[in-house]
Amino acid sequence: MLEALHPRDAVELAVYAQARGFGGVMATDRFQPWTARQGQAAFVWDVLGALGERTTGDLGPVAVPGNRMHPAVLAQASATLAAMNPGRHWLGVASGDAVDEHVTGDYWPEAPGRIARLFEAVDLIKKLFAAPAGRDVRFAGQYFRLEATRLWTAPETAPEVLVATGGPVTARRAGRQADGLITMAAPPERLEVLLDRFAAGAREAGKDPDAMPKVVQVPVSWAPDAARAEENLLANPPIGAARLPRSDLRSPHDVAAVARLLRPEDFAGRVLVSDDLAAHRKHLQGFLDLGFDRIYVHDAGPDPRAWIDAYAAQVLPDLTP
Repeated sequence: MLEALHPRDAVELAVYAQARGFGGVMATDRFQPWTARQGQAAFVWDVLGALGERTTGDLGPVAVPGNRMHPAVLAQASATLAAMNPGRHWLGVASGDAVDEHVTGDYWPEAPGRIARLFEAVDLIKKLFAAPAGRDVRFAGQYFRLEATRLWTAPETAPEVLVATGGPVTARRAGRQADGLITMAAPPERLEVLLDRFAAGAREAGKDPDAMPKVVQVPVSWAPDAARAEENLLANPPIGAARLPRSDLRSPHDVAAVARLLRPEDFAGRVLVSDDLAAHRKHLQGFLDLGFDRIYVHDAGPDPRAWIDAYAAQVLPDLTP
C-alpha cells in the first residue's frame, strides 16, 4: 500500500518478505492516500523499478489509464519495466477512483463511462504490445486517440494485462478482452460467479480460461490477540475492501470522514480479522481451492515484519496450490 508506506520502506519490506517465502509484489497506483493519516502516495513506477533491482519475484501495479496517464504512456512504462525484468512483470489495470483521478481537473465519468474507458484503454495497450517490431500503431476511440507510433523499447514477451473488477458483467468482458482477472476478496459464492463469468468471456474469445491468470487481493488483520487485530483494522482500514461508496470521493479528508463511521461488520466476508494463524491459512487456501492462481495479501497491522514472520512460519508452508 504505497499510500501508507514511504517508498524506501516499501522496497525494504518486499525484500524482507521475499527472503521469507513470499513470491511477488502488487503495488497500488495512487496520487493521493485514501486518508491524510496514511500520509504517502509514491509514484508506483519508480517503486516498481527499485523492486525489480532488489527482488526476483513477480511485480506489477493496479494502474489506472485515464485522467492521470494516457494508456500509451502506461504501455510505455509497463514495456520498459518488462524489458528490464524479463518474465516478471504483469500489468494490472482498473477504472480508478476520483480521489486520485480528479487531480488533473478533467471530467470524472460515471461508472459505465469509466468501465467503457477502461476497456478501450486495454485495447489500445494490447495493440501497442502486439505490434510487430518496426510497425507503427494508430488508434481512434471514443476516449483515446493515438497518432502513428510504436513502443521503441519493448520486451521480448509482452506483459500480461489483467483487469481488476468486482462485477460479473465486467468479469465476462475481462475474459474476452484481457489476459487475466484481478478481484478483491469476497464471499465464495460471489467469487464463484465472477470466475464463471470470466471463464465464459474467455471461451467466447476462443481462449482457455484455465491458462489465464486469476488473481485475488486479500486484506487481513492479524495480531497476537483478537482484540488487537480488530483495533488494527479500524486504525488502518483497507478502504478498498470496505462497504462504502468511495469511487466519487475527491479528497483524503472526505474519505477519512466516511472511514470514521466504519465498523468491523462493514468488512464482513471481505477481511479476515483473527489472531488464529490456522484460520488465516484456511482462509487463503479457500481462494486457491476456488481456482485463483495468485494471492496478494495485505495486513492492516502496524508491524508488517511481525506479520510477515508469522505467515512465513505458520501459513505459507502449508498452502496447497
